[in-house]
Amino acid sequence: MYDIIEKKKRGGELSPGEIRYFIGGYVAGEIPDYQVSALLMAICFRGMTERETADLTLAMADSGERVDLSSVPGVKVD
Repeated sequence: MYDIIEKKKRGGELSPGEIRYFIGGYVAGEIPDYQVSALLMAICFRGMTERETADLTLAMADSGERVDLSSVPGVKVD
């Protein structure tokens, strides 16, 4: 995790694998809050590319339980 934080802190672009590792580790409780805070601070200062943002969004969506709403008529927004 330290390498991921340092990479982003120095302005690097995180790979899809690094982003999945971060989200998976956080959801599993394997990454302490202080490291999550450090990465989020680096992201706040350095920003994210469009690809990183898309990869983060997909990793977050894939980390949770999906609810089948196909039986509910109409447009659904979650």
